[in-house]
Amino acid sequence: MITRIWHGITKAHHADEYLQYVEDTGMKDYRDVKGNLSAKLLRRIDGDVCHFLTVTEWDNYESIKGFAGDDYEKARYYDRDKEFLLEFEELVQHFETHVY
Repeated sequence: MITRIWHGITKAHHADEYLQYVEDTGMKDYRDVKGNLSAKLLRRIDGDVCHFLTVTEWDNYESIKGFAGDDYEKARYYDRDKEFLLEFEELVQHFETHVY
């Protein structure tokens, strides 16, 4: 199993609106890809900013490519992300995941 983690930051006052936007776009798209095992969205308000993490689990890298394309290590962004995000991290993180 492979875990894919993406991180984004918004202004705190955009936290609720961006949460809904990510639920309607990325989270839906994750779940629609064959081989996606789970999708979680974490949110933490820290003063004037809000951190978001999407944590998804996949059966293999080929399944991740079904979501992210051949260059699967690059972050995938959506049209309205530029309205909310304070920065655009180029890469996501992937981890081999072992469940005991």
